[in-house]
Amino acid sequence: MTIIQQLCTEFGLQVWQVENVIALIDEGNTIPFIARYRKEQHGELDDQVLRDLDERLGYLRNLQKRREEVHAAIEAQEKLTPEIEAALAKAVTLAEIEDIYRPFKPKRRTRASIAKDKGLEPLALAIFVQEQGSATPEILAADYITEEVPTVEDALQGASDIIAEMISDDANIRRRLRNLCNAVGELHAKAAKDEDSVYADYYDFSESIKKIADHRVLAVNRGEREEFLRVSVVLEQAKGYFVVASESVHGDAPCSEFVRAAGIDAYDRLIFPSIEREMRAILTEKANAAAIRNFAVNLRELLLQPPVKGKVALGLDPGYRTGCKVAVVDATGRVLDTNVIYVTQSQGQYASAKMLILGMIRKHGIEIVAIGNGTASRETEAFAAEIVREAGEPLAYMIVNEAGASVYSASKLAAEEFPQFDVSIRSAVSIARRLQDPLAELVKIEPKAIGVGQYQHDMPKKELETALGGVVEDCVNAVGADVNTASAPLLSHIAGVNAGLAKSIVNYREENGAFISRAALKKVPKLGAKAFEQCAGFLRVPESKNAFDNTGVHPESYAIAKALLAELNCKATEVAEKTQAVDIEQLAQKLDCGVPTLQDIIKELAKPGRDPRDELPPPMLRTDVLKMEDIAPGMELLGTVRNVIDFGAFVDIGVHQDGLVHVSRITNRFIKHPSEVLKVGQVVTVWVMSIDLQKQRIALTMKPPS
Repeated sequence: MTIIQQLCTEFGLQVWQVENVIALIDEGNTIPFIARYRKEQHGELDDQVLRDLDERLGYLRNLQKRREEVHAAIEAQEKLTPEIEAALAKAVTLAEIEDIYRPFKPKRRTRASIAKDKGLEPLALAIFVQEQGSATPEILAADYITEEVPTVEDALQGASDIIAEMISDDANIRRRLRNLCNAVGELHAKAAKDEDSVYADYYDFSESIKKIADHRVLAVNRGEREEFLRVSVVLEQAKGYFVVASESVHGDAPCSEFVRAAGIDAYDRLIFPSIEREMRAILTEKANAAAIRNFAVNLRELLLQPPVKGKVALGLDPGYRTGCKVAVVDATGRVLDTNVIYVTQSQGQYASAKMLILGMIRKHGIEIVAIGNGTASRETEAFAAEIVREAGEPLAYMIVNEAGASVYSASKLAAEEFPQFDVSIRSAVSIARRLQDPLAELVKIEPKAIGVGQYQHDMPKKELETALGGVVEDCVNAVGADVNTASAPLLSHIAGVNAGLAKSIVNYREENGAFISRAALKKVPKLGAKAFEQCAGFLRVPESKNAFDNTGVHPESYAIAKALLAELNCKATEVAEKTQAVDIEQLAQKLDCGVPTLQDIIKELAKPGRDPRDELPPPMLRTDVLKMEDIAPGMELLGTVRNVIDFGAFVDIGVHQDGLVHVSRITNRFIKHPSEVLKVGQVVTVWVMSIDLQKQRIALTMKPPS
């Protein structure tokens, strides 16, 4: 199949869709731009499908390039046969192509190559033929005695080494063994040292390769890396020997037993160690892909959590010895006040802290409190709950995941943004802003530092950054950005805008004042026609006289939007109502545009400057605190999902320690993964199953008790 045919088959798409997507990508268009403004050309595929297709296209192109390289390399050795050519054409993975190339690949010095240098290859080939009625290996070997090969035993050993390598290089044997290992092989783990650890569950562990869960693969990998576990792939030896013999031993000729013995040597010494490494690599690659995919899903939900708009926020970064850092930010995120309080030491300091915070609330009109979930957050939450009770104001608080806040506060970006504050105060500012607008604040942090995954620090750096970078880009462009208030980090994720161009936009804004139209963006140095085409639709200019500049309508469609208003003889805000009784297909034909483009224009004109996050349920704010001692089995509670992982979800129920809902306790119907039902930030009803005060563990269920 051609690359286009293969993509059509794998993604269930039409040829025209795949051809158009490839053309759009090759023209340098970004995925958000293609997804949003070229819907007619690809049939309204969403951004995730387009990213997956782009990634698979890259793999298949690399595969084709390697196929051509191997074809040329074998041809240069004058060893290319029609059979090899056909096998290369049929290969669908890089592993298959490398198996075909293995016999022709230049090798480092091996036992077989040393034997060949001694002139023993003809002997090996004569034995390997296993001709009925031929002489025995010993008789054949007698003709190869030389100074370098003084005995028959030496000649036979050399021949055995050559045959073993020939068998090891057989692509069909490797394919069959790989399939066999996938079908009946097991992954084993044993304790590497007599010491208790978090890996104790894997000290005597075995599971079928075809059934093992991805998170267990990652767990044993980490245990092995930290030298607590010895890990191996186990395949019944007799089954492996049988595969090798069935491909290499022919009948019962005088040389057949010799070839069988060489095959056993090949399997033990060359083939199975290689297959074991391959199996481990395949399992790890699959587990990594699943973990990255899960991390990406969680990150998307976290970034798109509804903002708490228009409220003055108090950010609290808890701490024991160094105190709790305090920052007050106004509704736009501007810092109004900062301080440090001590709520975990003396009663006098506690009372002073309470007076200080109550004074700040009255002075600045604080309406929400954001508390970081790190060290001392339990005590800080109890303090905040007491403040809420005494303030007499419409005040509420929320525990905010502070993962990555310290990374941001110590970064060059934070130093540029807040040169007047020390690192700890910057963290408090970041925590407050995370509650106000999670997306705008979290884009300043390296995505993998945001703790909504599992084993993210074990993931391959490039793949993780590519996947998470794509999520951030999709989220930022789905929401859009106000070009006159957005930070450089936020702008750098807009389609067509890189970090350098984002700084140019901000610098131009600071030097020349606010942008008064989208068209004014063209005056920014280095922002050329292509970049403008990609980014313009995602940037909003509320100050513009042209109302379209504060919508998701792309400048290339302004003429269509004007014609639409003229055709309906109405205002922009009346478009949605006016088009309810209109045949959209006929209207699109009349306006000479596609139906998807017209529908998007109607949606954008109806709600100019709309934020898709506003349509989601608001985050759950609290006014009081619970202790673990306050809860009991059977108690019903409301909680916020903090992390969704392979085996369940962690839920914040307001007792500082998140509870675990195991995947089997999420719903009565069968689900493959918790993300089918739950997402980060979702508010759920749970029931307490058990509490372990000593281990600080809470088991929850989402299934109502009978």
